[in-house]
Amino acid sequence: MTEHDFLAERFEAHRSHLLAVAYRMLGSLTEADDALQETWLKLSRSDPDEVDNLAGWLTTVVGRVCLDMLRSRRSRGEEPLDAQVHIPDPIISGMPDADPEHAVLLADSVGLALLVVLETLAPAERLAFVLHDLFAVPFDEIAPIVDRTPAAARQLASRARRRVQGAAPSPDGDLAVQREVVDAFLTAARGGDFDALVAVLDPDVVARADGGALRPSGVVRGAAQVAGQALTFARLAAVARPALVNGTAGIVSVAAGQPMSVLAFTIVQRRIVTIDILADPQRLSRLDLTVLAS
Repeated sequence: MTEHDFLAERFEAHRSHLLAVAYRMLGSLTEADDALQETWLKLSRSDPDEVDNLAGWLTTVVGRVCLDMLRSRRSRGEEPLDAQVHIPDPIISGMPDADPEHAVLLADSVGLALLVVLETLAPAERLAFVLHDLFAVPFDEIAPIVDRTPAAARQLASRARRRVQGAAPSPDGDLAVQREVVDAFLTAARGGDFDALVAVLDPDVVARADGGALRPSGVVRGAAQVAGQALTFARLAAVARPALVNGTAGIVSVAAGQPMSVLAFTIVQRRIVTIDILADPQRLSRLDLTVLAS
């Protein structure tokens, strides 16, 4: 085995971890792959004898690459404005009814509601929060990436944490309960039952829709308003399939073999508190639906 092959093998051993970091940093599977490619190039050009802790070195490098990509987005004016809605790329998987161990693993995924909030953070805040709070990277290692002291890096993470806690509530972890609530929502939407819809929604529910350039986008707040909006999409509810969306109970509406929308739900105490809807045709067309049950 050549030194290059050996290095590639070691990199592949850390790929899943690095992809998880990049996805949480960027909210885009395509950009996360690009970040991993850049990280591999940096590793292939380095002297492996000078790397004592490869896992830590790779995490630091991919974090720095993602930070540069986030800053580049802002400089090009690609960050979503407050009046716009951007739903990060969803991770779709089938319902693991026969594999409870798989369900537990998926339940630890980062939900779309959290990723939506991360999109609103400044790049340095997002990096500090993701690396420390989600991957337990010490502030001593985060500080040089953001060109701050460890104390300043801690403040960045703290500021981000307050934003996250205020806008992204922790969901109920019981997947069976989640599915029960989502099924009740679907049944009510299909039947045009306004009162039943309101009953499964938190009074302060927030529904965010990202339709891209071709479909409506926006934010709807309040149980009555969200229930009324849901009734107008009863046709999509009729072709909805159960799925896991970022590890929690969600639905994918499919017509003529093409995805029409993806809905991710945050459920707290058996009530839906957020609904994140991806309806952008271009991004939906790239989804892999083979994971869904026929």
